[in-house]
Amino acid sequence: MTGSVTCVVDNAALRGEHLRSEHGLSFLIEVAGKRLMFDTGQSGEVLLNNMAVLNIAPRSIDALAISHAHYDHTGGLEALLGQMVGRVPLYAHSAVFDARFSRHEDGIRSIGMSLTREALAVQTMLHLSVEPQEIIPGVWTSGEIVTRAEPEGRSEHHLVRAPEGWQPDPYRDDMSIVIEVGKGLALICGCCHAGLLNTLAHIEAAFGRPVTLIAGGTHLTAAGGEQLRHVVEALAGRAALRRIYPNHCSGQAAYQALRLRLGADRVHPCPAGTHFTLEVNS
Repeated sequence: MTGSVTCVVDNAALRGEHLRSEHGLSFLIEVAGKRLMFDTGQSGEVLLNNMAVLNIAPRSIDALAISHAHYDHTGGLEALLGQMVGRVPLYAHSAVFDARFSRHEDGIRSIGMSLTREALAVQTMLHLSVEPQEIIPGVWTSGEIVTRAEPEGRSEHHLVRAPEGWQPDPYRDDMSIVIEVGKGLALICGCCHAGLLNTLAHIEAAFGRPVTLIAGGTHLTAAGGEQLRHVVEALAGRAALRRIYPNHCSGQAAYQALRLRLGADRVHPCPAGTHFTLEVNS
């Protein structure tokens, strides 16, 4: 059985297609005749424009999933829900509604979910858990990535409020989507704040299969030379990993390093409008 993944929102967009870009991410995942929207970009304006260009009707979406709380992954959610009918299921980590902040020269700003839990409970059927959840047949949330032996995808300015004051964001809510493909797994990432190698180790341990495809944000944009080389070599050593589609927070340096080391047949660009197929389990 064939499934597919379409990048709906990204920092870049295919030229000449009337698609728009913004600092954000959204994927449409289609499996078994069902449609899952994973993340909703930064704005409803760009999300709905690109959905229209790609002929994705909001009312055709069967389920929603959120990788983590940040505005560039949840900003289009309110506009999308306004175009949908009925209460669709929404999957996320239990901590997705925790307040998130970012420190800037002019002060500290909120960068978390704009919609409250109460508001979303009216418009959606909330499925919040730290454990993997099956959304549609063969498509799962990763669950919380608890073990983080490898470097995480951190940003120094991301904060949470704690009783003892401002603390670095632990990114507990960071999750990915896992799709069963043959004897392997496709991993669709939001930002990979938990760390790409940590996410891969968690997924393979939880699902008992190797990851054969990675797409989405890998948060390597701020990775130093040594860290980047370590990640690239680790990925190069994975014989089962056949395709990588890095975008959003991956960074051009990481894309070029991956493409040089793994080859153009394995590493592909993934701007908005990118579409690829999967052989999924029936």
